[in-house]
Amino acid sequence: MNLQDWVKEARQNSRAAQKCLYDAFSGSMLLVCRRYVKDEHDAEELMLNGFYKFFSSLPAFQYQGDAALFGWVKKIMINECLMFLRKKREFTLVSDSLAEEFALPDTALDRLAAADIFELILELPAGYRTVFNLHAIEGWEHKEIAAALGISDGTSKSQLNKARKLLQKNLLQQGLNYEHRKRK
Repeated sequence: MNLQDWVKEARQNSRAAQKCLYDAFSGSMLLVCRRYVKDEHDAEELMLNGFYKFFSSLPAFQYQGDAALFGWVKKIMINECLMFLRKKREFTLVSDSLAEEFALPDTALDRLAAADIFELILELPAGYRTVFNLHAIEGWEHKEIAAALGISDGTSKSQLNKARKLLQKNLLQQGLNYEHRKRK
């Protein structure tokens, strides 16, 4: 069976089809939630809430291809995370003091694995991390981010700039730590 068949059967409340869709998307959707929420248990709960909303609204979904289905599920997950951050008031805007200007050597990223970079993104303050994920990873425009988070376009741009500076600082530090461990 393919995704389209599973969607068709899941609309008719087939638990087997719903499980197949869950199995097909849960790994990548958990990673999406983890990009926004540091705590793994919260991310898992948000993913499960997102799947509940996905299955609840599935009858209204018009299947237009696998990529559209993936994008729709991902959008549901992102919205769950944003609602969670707003409700927990974790989305805080951070001042300039954390994000100083640092020059990142060209080879710094070559020494780090994707998992290391993922962890560094998770260490960003929630406001920085959220705007960075929405813009740099999801491709949202500042206007969309501002509307979703209830902030101004300028604040979105500022938070992205600060996130990039802090990420560069942390990447540099991580690269230096990696280089130091490697020499030992």
